[in-house]
Amino acid sequence: MDIKTLLTVFSAVFVAELGDKTQLATLLFAADREAGKLTVFVGASLALIVTSAIGVLAGGLIPQYVGEKHLHYLAGIGFVAIGLWTLVKA
Repeated sequence: MDIKTLLTVFSAVFVAELGDKTQLATLLFAADREAGKLTVFVGASLALIVTSAIGVLAGGLIPQYVGEKHLHYLAGIGFVAIGLWTLVKA
C-alpha cells in the first residue's frame, strides 16, 4: 500500500465531504432524538463505502475504454455543468 496515495486520497475526499449535502443529511438524521446515533453512523458509513467502491470499480473499468486525457476533459465538463446547473437553480 502506497502511504502517499492513501494520504492524498484521504485528504481530498475528507475536504470534499466537509459541509456537503451528505454530511448535512447525516447531521439531521443524528439530530433526531429517536434515531440511534450508532445506527446513523453505521448507515452513513456503509453508504459512503458502497459509493466509494462504485467509484473505484468505475475508475478501474472506464480507462480501458476512454483515454486519460478524454476522461479528464469529461470530468471537467461534468463539474462545470453541475456548477452551472447549481447557479441556474439558485
